[in-house]
Amino acid sequence: MRINREIRADKLRVITEDGEQLGILTLREALARAEDMGLDLVEIAPTAKPPVAKIIDYGKFRYALAKKEKDSKKAQVQIKVKEIKLKPNIDTHDFQTKVKHAREFLVKGNKVRITCMFRGREMLHLDLGTKVVQEFCQELSDISQLEAPPKLMGRSMSTVLAPSGKKPKSAESGQKKLVGE
Repeated sequence: MRINREIRADKLRVITEDGEQLGILTLREALARAEDMGLDLVEIAPTAKPPVAKIIDYGKFRYALAKKEKDSKKAQVQIKVKEIKLKPNIDTHDFQTKVKHAREFLVKGNKVRITCMFRGREMLHLDLGTKVVQEFCQELSDISQLEAPPKLMGRSMSTVLAPSGKKPKSAESGQKKLVGE
């Protein structure tokens, strides 16, 4: 923003701090009025015909803009993606512990990336990994929704769960047994 002598327009539509319109003035007249009031002349709308300038305290104006910007940043919710790594032959207790951690992440509003990593000959049994990932998603289906079906990329299969906004069911949902036990 241009202030005082940085303003290049010859004629300006001038507004006071209170919002009172002084009309179209030359740059010299507007600067003289601002100096008489002990304030600054700030160009608010440089693209208007004629440009709009306001007689205000520039320090207070900058502070108000910074505060407004800070408040708008606070209002934005930043969603983080947390990752949970699984193996196709994961034990029941480990599985339930990871479900519990994922549930905490989802309740806090974060997304969860589920990655099932295959080592060596485990690549021959992709169906086991797919089953583990699907069971994991099923355990969390009460508070999450699947963003995309599990995809195999190299030696890992992954998918992302997003919080659905539903309230979690009772603690019993975390105590289900794995299929095939």
